[in-house]
Amino acid sequence: MTTVLRSALDTSDEVYLANRAHAEAVLAELDEQVRTAIAGGGERYQQRHRDRGRLLVRERIELLLDRDAAFLELSSLAAWGTPFTVGASIVTGIGVVSGVECMIIAHDPTVRGGAMNPYSLRKTLRALEIARINRLPTINLVESGGADLPTQSELFVPAGKIFHDLTELSSMAIPTIALVFGNSTAGGAYVPGMCDHAVMVDQQAKVFLGGPPLVKMATGEESDDEELGGAAMHARVSGLCDHFAVDERDAIRIGRRIVSELNWRKLGPGPTLPADEPVHDPDELLGIAPSDIKVPFDPREVIARVVDGSRFGDYKPLWGTSLVTGWASIHGYPVGILANARGVLFSEEAKKASEFIQLANQTDTPLIFLQNTTGYMVGKSYEQGGIIKDGSKMINSVANSKVPHITLNLAASFGAGNYGMSGRAYDPRLMFAWPGSRLAVMGAAQLAGVMSIVARQSAASSGREFDAEADERNRAAVEAQIEQESHAFFVTARLYDDGLIDPRDTRTVLGIALSTAHSNIVAGQRGYGVFRM
Repeated sequence: MTTVLRSALDTSDEVYLANRAHAEAVLAELDEQVRTAIAGGGERYQQRHRDRGRLLVRERIELLLDRDAAFLELSSLAAWGTPFTVGASIVTGIGVVSGVECMIIAHDPTVRGGAMNPYSLRKTLRALEIARINRLPTINLVESGGADLPTQSELFVPAGKIFHDLTELSSMAIPTIALVFGNSTAGGAYVPGMCDHAVMVDQQAKVFLGGPPLVKMATGEESDDEELGGAAMHARVSGLCDHFAVDERDAIRIGRRIVSELNWRKLGPGPTLPADEPVHDPDELLGIAPSDIKVPFDPREVIARVVDGSRFGDYKPLWGTSLVTGWASIHGYPVGILANARGVLFSEEAKKASEFIQLANQTDTPLIFLQNTTGYMVGKSYEQGGIIKDGSKMINSVANSKVPHITLNLAASFGAGNYGMSGRAYDPRLMFAWPGSRLAVMGAAQLAGVMSIVARQSAASSGREFDAEADERNRAAVEAQIEQESHAFFVTARLYDDGLIDPRDTRTVLGIALSTAHSNIVAGQRGYGVFRM
């Protein structure tokens, strides 16, 4: 039975206030890094770009989007903590253009001329994957000098997948559009070549396989940029340019017109339930997740501030209580929700999840996974009780489920629990994380402790004296390493999720994600693999 969730949250409690203060501090760190990404190559290179009469990458995106339309930027912190600029010299995200939800992939030419580094490549390929699985028309805003040559060994082979994916989108009748504002050279020349529609800006677009110096070296031929690859040449001679734009704003206007003429239709159903606001204030989400991820919390407090009208139909609430499952809607879209309550997944939780996932597939209902798990329970009695079989049932259900999955890491995502709760390896349509969350094979202290036990046992079995002081140093070093590598910034920098979000934006982000998923067919699996009973 669907009921309006009650809240036991005390916003004047010291624990709540401490949690909120911690969350605000982490969000301040996130905002600082996002500002770094927005700054691109820095004020000097942004000003040089403006002096050339050109728009900055986010100005182009803003003009392309419908007035006041939201833009769900993806992987904003890509390449954080690496030698490359935060954001990886490219902006990707989902936004509405001429009434159509589109994937936007835009080079930032203020960062090394928009050159692609290994993280730019990962970010581009993930954006194309999201476009494919969700059936989103894709708009490329092109101005790039091509590959970052010092890292070519990491780029050349896998970068060919960009062209593969663009042509695959076209073969699936998912429109692809290239708005070429500047350089699109060498391999990058194939981006407008592979797209269904190509728009080029006069005196700015330069599209050629080899520039004048390379042509001179290879053939001895003398030529300039315009006659070799300018917009006018491609519009009048080669035919590569479908639409000749007099300036950047004209190119954006043409791009919007192309989208308006696609006659685009979503294949999934629209919202069918009342999309009223939650009864409980979403601002209070800042104080729910503890500053110490080892402390459990009731995910119903999160659900109550995210779903429509705070309504939730609990499924098996008295059984397998470490996993909350139930039915709700978000912005009018019906959903099933799986949310970890106390971290550990026991056999009951695994079987409960398996049943629930199958029920969602029977009714073509998308699933929201709210992660806060330390993994499946270990120990002699649990192994003898069949935890491996039951965990396998849950992972089987997740792997074979065909309804859209949207995953959000609220606090912790450790071990095989990450897999069972539809982590990255299980292809959720979109996956986000709160900035205070952690992801790793296990917690830092646990992992360091396991390695210490193994070292002690190894010394005993070989008859060596165990060096306790060296072990303590190693243990501290390993713990520090895992703490760093499980940090949300480190995880998102490597694109193990699609971005960090302010907890208060959870309902909005999930709403956009659900709308995006419904651009494609929403249909469940009707048959599963062999379940170990």
